[in-house]
Amino acid sequence: MKRTVFLGTYTKGESKGIYSCRFDDATGVLSDLRLAAETPSPSFLALHTTGKFLYAVNETESFEGTASGSVTAYRITDSDRGRLEKLNTVSSHGAHPCHLVVTPESESIIIANYTGSTVTAIEILDDGSLGKPLNKIVHEGSSILKPRQSEPHPHAVNLDPANKFVFVSDLGMDQIIRYELEKGGRLSEPRGSTAVSPGAGPRHFAFHPKGSFGYLLNEISRTITAFRYDQPSGRLVEIQTISTVPDGWSRGSTAEIFVHPGGRFLYASNRGHDSIACFHIHQGCGKLSLVDIEKTGGRTPRNFNLDPSGKWIIAANQSSGDLHVLAINQKTGALDPAGGRLEIPNPVCVVFL
Repeated sequence: MKRTVFLGTYTKGESKGIYSCRFDDATGVLSDLRLAAETPSPSFLALHTTGKFLYAVNETESFEGTASGSVTAYRITDSDRGRLEKLNTVSSHGAHPCHLVVTPESESIIIANYTGSTVTAIEILDDGSLGKPLNKIVHEGSSILKPRQSEPHPHAVNLDPANKFVFVSDLGMDQIIRYELEKGGRLSEPRGSTAVSPGAGPRHFAFHPKGSFGYLLNEISRTITAFRYDQPSGRLVEIQTISTVPDGWSRGSTAEIFVHPGGRFLYASNRGHDSIACFHIHQGCGKLSLVDIEKTGGRTPRNFNLDPSGKWIIAANQSSGDLHVLAINQKTGALDPAGGRLEIPNPVCVVFL
């Protein structure tokens, strides 16, 4: 079947905002690229749980005269053609928002503001638009790599499989901060934190679908830290750290991480090496073993996503301005170029409708 895909971009070059295209999950072919909404640097996107609305951070440093980025809500008016109608734009209450999630009941969005050192929850109204801020929590701390880690840099927001705890990966602090999700989509005060190796630079995080393990992608050290997850307490216990790049490779950084829906494989992208590393997940202990490292066909794969069928990956190559489709071997998890390609300026986020 053909699916609509929404694409976030940076708009400092030729891009004008959010784009959409069509993806054929029988053939791996991409087609029908079009501008869905003109908006500044929509670098990360998230769908409403109903699939009727889309939310985009605007990764900027100024909004209505304040030192903040913003976030924009859209109604999806044509799901086949990927058309969007803007509902409203509000402050993200921190500069350079870089990641967001919609809470399970679609009561709020939670945003990580990279430069602002803040995590913000903003209510979602019944018509899909954004309302008042529910929380603005300021992270405090630093780590060893100066000036890169001289202040907090919240980089991703993840809910656990039980939708009880919210985890924020902070690159500047070398920590994952844990919150509880409260009634109405609010965040609690911090309930604890998990530190990683100094200078690792936590970026994105993914839970195993069974909820027993979690995987942190470290941007600076080009590694993944695997954790055993205790669901009642929200406690993460480190069990392994493994490289995402070949031995001897010392350039670039990581970008995105996903666990395959079947729970047997994990994928992480490498900027600089321009590849996606594939790992086998050992079901009993949660540890990883490397299967393959496959090139993405372009430069700087800042983001990628797995299609809902679990057969394909679309990699967004920011620097070369293109999308490439990779086929997933369902037995081994290894990736193979599938031939699907589409040119798009500065792609940095892939979301399947």
